[in-house]
Order: sequence, then structure tokens, then C-alpha cells
Amino acid sequence: VHRLVTYIFVYEDLTSLTCGAVIIWYFAGSFEKNVGTVKHCFLTVAFAILSALLYLLLETVVSRVSEVEDAKGFTPVAFATLGVSTTRSRMKRTLVFGVRVPVVLVPWFMLCIAWFIPHSSLLSNLCGLLAGEAYGLGYCFCLDFPESMSSKLDRVFPFSLLKRIPGLKYIPGPLAERRTLESSKINPAPGAYPTQSYYCSSPPALPAFQVQHPNAQSQGFQ
Repeated sequence: VHRLVTYIFVYEDLTSLTCGAVIIWYFAGSFEKNVGTVKHCFLTVAFAILSALLYLLLETVVSRVSEVEDAKGFTPVAFATLGVSTTRSRMKRTLVFGVRVPVVLVPWFMLCIAWFIPHSSLLSNLCGLLAGEAYGLGYCFCLDFPESMSSKLDRVFPFSLLKRIPGLKYIPGPLAERRTLESSKINPAPGAYPTQSYYCSSPPALPAFQVQHPNAQSQGFQ
């Protein structure tokens, strides 16, 4: 049963591990900013289990047609988070390699690209995407919990320990605290950045010129 979760930490070689690290940094990092660290950890486990169960359900059918790669790596959970973000996004279109495409098609386009990742299972990635879109559309509402619970979990172990680790970015659970954190980055407090004073000296005085009448010399020779 533990393999329903631990498979996301299994990688075959250094190349797949590097691709997994990039996916975790890009997709999971942006998703954590939107939901908070507590809910992100909870949904990571939930998406891993849902993707694995759906994979086991479909593997018996797909394996009769073609060979199925074993589920491994973080990509199924990453596609689940991508499915949530695109289904709940207010944007209609976005740029993908300079081409404007509908937002709902972005995960399916990325699914085709992930096919070329070494030792990546197309079926497991598809299961992760389906689980994420089902959650984004509200079919898995049982996985949601109120922000009051997120605020309480922020103060208990192990999340209270994560806040104290230097260099680790912790995102609070309540929406108001996340907005305050983002606004503090956009509008820093006075004195947060060093200032430089400039000394402007007065411009040098221009030499005075006497202007004589053009007829002055001619009058002196008369």
C-alpha cells in the first residue's frame, strides 16, 4: 500500500531525476503559492494516491493493447496540479511557444511533450491530469478543508518546524496572509532598500563680459 505514495520518489537514472526536479520546481512551486504549504502537502499525497488508483484501474485495459510503462516519478502529481490550475484559471488563452492557445489545451499539449521524458509513463501522467481536472471542476470536493484548519495546521508540527528552516520558503494557508505576503514584496516598507544621496554643486559662475557700443572705437579716433 505504501507504494501508492512512494512511487513519486522513484527515478531510474540521473536524467529522469533532473527532469523531475525541474518539474517539481516549476509546477509544484507555482501551485504552492496559490494554495499554501499545508494544502500543497496534503494535495500532493492525495493526487499521488488518486493517480495510482486510476493507473491500476486502467492498466489492465491498456496493457492488452500496448506495453505500459511503470508509474514512477513526480510527473503525475505535477500534471494533477497543472490540471487544477488550468480548470480554475480565469484566462481564456495563453502563449505557448509564441502561439496563443486555449488554456484548457495547455495540459494536453504538455502531456505530449512529457512523452519524451526518459522513463516517463504516459498512462500515469494521464491519470494525474484526469485527477487534477476532476478536483478542479469540483468533483473531489471532499479533499477541500476550510482555511481555519490551514491556519491551525500552520502552528503545529511539522509545519511549525518548516517555518524555522533558513532558506526554505513557507507559504501560509489563509488567503489573507498570502495576499499580505505578496503585497509586502510588491510594496516594500520605507527604508527596506538602501538609498544613495547625491550632491549637486552650484554651477560655476560665468565670466562677465563688458559690451561696448560698436561706435566707441570709431569715436576715439576722431
